[in-house]
This record gives sequence, structure tokens and C-alpha cells, in this order.
Amino acid sequence: MLLFAQPGPHNTNAAVAEGIRKAKQLNTDLVFASSSGATAKIVIAEARKQGFTGKLIDVRSVTDVQARGLNRMDAKTKRELEAQGVVIVTAGHALSSGERGLSRQFSGIYPLEIMAATLRTLGQGVKVCFECAVMALDADVIEWGKPVVALGGTASGADTAIVITPGYSASILTTRIHEILCKPALMPDSGSSGRNSST
Repeated sequence: MLLFAQPGPHNTNAAVAEGIRKAKQLNTDLVFASSSGATAKIVIAEARKQGFTGKLIDVRSVTDVQARGLNRMDAKTKRELEAQGVVIVTAGHALSSGERGLSRQFSGIYPLEIMAATLRTLGQGVKVCFECAVMALDADVIEWGKPVVALGGTASGADTAIVITPGYSASILTTRIHEILCKPALMPDSGSSGRNSST
């Protein structure tokens, strides 16, 4: 497993390269988070470099809650990515969307939010990878029961890659994480030198 000393978008190139390497080795799809399309462009370039011919699936949230109906990926970028073969899934977050609306209204916490917080103990990117894989399966763009490689990040970009067999959101506890390929070693509030290490 490749460990990054700090989380963040500066790890994107290395995380993407590792994710595509593994997806190519497993002859499977690559699912990744890219709200604006910036990470998607890095994924496309690295896929071409490595000769990856599998399916590239960009999962993005349905809208930016603060923006009220606007999506962070503009229509032109979406068309450009689709023209390069990227499948784009636009959906509510599998681990929060409906429940967050209730918890904000009623000042409580609900099971999927607990699940998301538990996944974050391994890093925000692990939670993002898990969620994106479930969302892609729900959207019927990946094959049920087949492991895929998922990429996610801490705030922007990518710093985590995992091998995962997602369950549908209706049977989310059947999801299995098989391998963590890379992730940050430390949480965002921890100090570190910023070097990468491999273990």
C-alpha cells in the first residue's frame, strides 16, 4: 500500500496512476469522484498513458447544496468528458443525501451518517470511494458482484484508491472493500513533512 504523508489534491497523479494500474491488472472498471471535471481529465490522461481500455466512470453529486440547483461541472466540460468515453453518474450521495436533510431539520443523527463517519476513520477518501462505487452500481453502469477500483479524495483531487465490490444502496452492508491501494497516512488536522512513503 502506498501511504501519502498528507491528504490532498497534490496526491492526485500518484493515486490515479495506482488506481488505473490496478484496474488494468484486474481487467475491471475505474470509478472515481470528480465534481468539476478536473480529476476526470487527469484520469483520462493517465488511462491513455497506461493503455487502459476499461470503463471510466465519473460519479458526481446531484447538485451543490449551497448553489441551489447548480452543478460544479459545467455543461461544456460534461460534454467533453462524455466525448472521450467517460460515463458520468449524477446522483445524491449514497451515504448522506436523504438522511442529512432529516438530521439538519430534526437535529439528530441517522444510520447512514454513522456509517459515513465510521468510514472516515480510515480517511475521507475511503468514504468517498465506498460511496461512489455504490452510486455507480445503483446507476447500473457497473456489473453487480464484480470488484472495481474506486478513486476518491479528501477535499479535491484524489488521494485514495481501493478495490471494492459495492452493494446497492438498498443492500449497502453487502459492500466489501478488498484492498486499499493508497491513502493518506494522517488525517487533515495532523502535522507532517509532506513526503510520500510506500509500505
